Amino acid sequence: MKKLIKNGTIVTAADTFFGDILIDDGVIVMIGVDLVAQGAEIIDASGHFVFPGGIDPHTHLDMPFGGTVTKDDFESGTIAAAFGGTTTVIDFCLTNKSEPLSNAVAAWHAKAKGKSVIDYGFHLMVGDVNDDVLFELPKIIEEEGITSLKVFMAYKNVFQADDGTLFRTLQMAKEQGALVMVHAENGDVIAYLIDKALEEGNTDPIYHALTRPSVLEGEATGRAANLTELADSQLYVVHVTCTEAVEKIAEARRKGLRVYGETCPQYLTLDVSYLEKPDFEGAKYVWSPPLREKWHQEVLWNALWNGSLQTVGSDQCSFDFKGQKDLGLGDFSKIPNGGPTIEDRFSILYSEGVEKGRISINKFVDVISTSSAKLFGLFPKKGTIAIGSDADIVIFDPTVERTLSAETHHMKVDYNAFEGMAVKGEPVSVLVRGEFIVRDKAFVGTPGHGQYLHRKRFEQPLKLPVKESPTLGGVS
Repeated sequence: MKKLIKNGTIVTAADTFFGDILIDDGVIVMIGVDLVAQGAEIIDASGHFVFPGGIDPHTHLDMPFGGTVTKDDFESGTIAAAFGGTTTVIDFCLTNKSEPLSNAVAAWHAKAKGKSVIDYGFHLMVGDVNDDVLFELPKIIEEEGITSLKVFMAYKNVFQADDGTLFRTLQMAKEQGALVMVHAENGDVIAYLIDKALEEGNTDPIYHALTRPSVLEGEATGRAANLTELADSQLYVVHVTCTEAVEKIAEARRKGLRVYGETCPQYLTLDVSYLEKPDFEGAKYVWSPPLREKWHQEVLWNALWNGSLQTVGSDQCSFDFKGQKDLGLGDFSKIPNGGPTIEDRFSILYSEGVEKGRISINKFVDVISTSSAKLFGLFPKKGTIAIGSDADIVIFDPTVERTLSAETHHMKVDYNAFEGMAVKGEPVSVLVRGEFIVRDKAFVGTPGHGQYLHRKRFEQPLKLPVKESPTLGGVS
């Protein structure tokens, strides 16, 4: 059935304007003013913003870690995402060095199929580069449309790859049109600092942060950028938390390198003091990289505004406080890393960013949706409101004032990382390919509605010729 969204303020990464949107067969077919479509369902968006659906480029749903599995799977996690204004997620396939990469891809397809209520894609972890990987990767990129590859520089003896693996992955990505993603922390030094802290009897959650100082994130980010330059490849640094990492990314971009960065709502709003909460409650805020001192937040907001960072992902990785996080009682290194963030990403960025004047409303759309669509091979099918694009749409009420809480969120996890935070603005209705998933704040979607996305290869930006400086009297 055709749908006609009328009288909303339509916002894209480039424009803001009053108008109507006609949807037919899941696709936007017309944008204008005073549109009429016989037989179409009319949806009144008066007084509301109409945004393209959010794209979350960083989620971990139904993921094993630290002897347990994330609380939210592809059903509960994507329902929560939809309530939060997200219509597409890109999740991470974790691999085992001893097994074919295709096994991981098949496992993640099985996790998502019949469960996801919104559209989804996959990134693929690369832990080692050998003859089997070199043979398999081009086929997966081509047949599965998995055009982003994740390399961990941390989690020694678990996920961490060596620099040779990172460099060879960058080389292959250059050849195959893929984007390499890195978790940038110096895992070797962190492992030493963790062992030293435990030997000295320092076991509380705060030591998770103290053994992962920001200088080690900056060092790894710079090292990854240097290897990217050597390989003439492309790099995306996930969950950037600190000034040191922002500076390395900005430096690389000033040199013309294809280096991009992502931050997350938790790093924009929470700080390291949360890990000092008594009665082990600090464990709720254990994720990697850790929360930093509060002054880093201004640097991150400025980096989003000036383009040094391009996206905001959730890094959704939820574990119950009781029964999962408490596996690390008496040993902070055993606390499962991660937090519940998928549902609140969109609203926090609007409330803390747009409403408080830190970013424009068009920049909000860019970092919450459009840039991810462009970097990960989904644009213009996703990430914008345009004729021919999928009708992934969020009707958003900017006037609502509410408080984030575990009592009202839709995730299965038993706490909310942003408990008690006041926000302004709320998604009212959310459509994926023209079908309501959330309507008037009620879930009306169907598990399995979400489609797997075969993504395009990474497109290198055009290199413009460098203009010579004008001269005057022989002096430049």
